[in-house]
Amino acid sequence: MTIDPTKAIHTWSLFRTLGSFAAPGTMPALEGRTDGVADPVALLDLPALLASHGFASAQICHFSLPSTDRRYLDDLRGSFSDAGVALECFLVDHGDLADPAEGERWRAWIDDWISVAEQLGAPKVRVSAGDQPSSPETIARSAASLRALAAGHDGIRVLVENWQGLLLDADSTLELLDRCEGAIGFLADFGNWTGQHKYADLARVAPLAEACQAKAGFGEDGSIDVEDYRACLRLMADAGYAGPLSIVVDPQRPDVWERLDEAHALIREEAGAA
Repeated sequence: MTIDPTKAIHTWSLFRTLGSFAAPGTMPALEGRTDGVADPVALLDLPALLASHGFASAQICHFSLPSTDRRYLDDLRGSFSDAGVALECFLVDHGDLADPAEGERWRAWIDDWISVAEQLGAPKVRVSAGDQPSSPETIARSAASLRALAAGHDGIRVLVENWQGLLLDADSTLELLDRCEGAIGFLADFGNWTGQHKYADLARVAPLAEACQAKAGFGEDGSIDVEDYRACLRLMADAGYAGPLSIVVDPQRPDVWERLDEAHALIREEAGAA
């Protein structure tokens, strides 16, 4: 199988470029950060900047939006359209559907953000399955909430990711998706699992992936871990994944654009498009 050579990005890579901005009330772990960026890029200007660097597809995070006003969302949707950059997936990076006390509140909160994704015209929205320890009870609680969310938004595909406390391995991920009976899709991320079981776990879930975050690891010399990146790309290709590979690199790097280009060159080589 071949892979898609489209130049795609997960805009977390540009967190610093965007001024290390997290909208108030959206992401407590990130709010109040500042990295001394002299001239941060406004989100409305980001699509044109991405296009100037050759990107044709993007995933964006919910906390990057300074407003969810209808007019602002229309403007942002127009900015992507005008730049010729597809908004592949909208990422809701907070919430805990598996929490026994707060899960219902989080479901309502995530539901509102899925509506934002729909207004932006994103075909997919990735949410967190939950941040509780994995157990039959927490997985069942998450699956019920995820199915309810999907049922309320039939115009957009709701995905989960192998990310946060509930889905720490392939077994828990596959159990959750099985309980969702096709109502929920899956986003694979190269960087969420590490250690000796990383490739085995990724290989088990890769055939289910409907989106992918191609996160690059780095060696001590600051360059991309090419062996690891190629291994992950080949796993996705072998699994039949044919969608965009949204590149993720450390946003604190001063050479972020060069490292994005380096990662994309590896994708093109694996796709036979170099």
